[in-house]
Amino acid sequence: MNLFKSIEVVAAVIKGVGSNKGKIFAAQRGYGDFQGGWEFPGGKMETGESTEEALIREIREELDSEITVGDILCTVNYDYPTFHLTMHVYWCDLVSGKLELLEHESAKWLGKENLKSVNWLPADIEVIDRIELTYYSI
Repeated sequence: MNLFKSIEVVAAVIKGVGSNKGKIFAAQRGYGDFQGGWEFPGGKMETGESTEEALIREIREELDSEITVGDILCTVNYDYPTFHLTMHVYWCDLVSGKLELLEHESAKWLGKENLKSVNWLPADIEVIDRIELTYYSI
């Protein structure tokens, strides 16, 4: 029997263009229990939302930017000490906006050579492993 609270979220792996081509966008949490940890931006789904709708809304709220949601990269199930997380992770492209940090402390574009240079949150580490197997295996 699962005594944990379950949380379902969405996350965006935003691919860089121009001078950031070949890189992905990482954000540092600015609040909560995991403040200071690095993650892919996104958040909780609201009742009745599809994963794609939730992701578009979350990126608009957190980064004042518009994205297109592409293929699903993976779904991560991870048990934190006080809750179970199900995170649906999608490849995304920036359509408009400057990825303004409205809720995050910091952000950076990471390429293959420095993908593991930040302190990723535990569930996001599984996403990094998947990115290395797909995006950077070319």
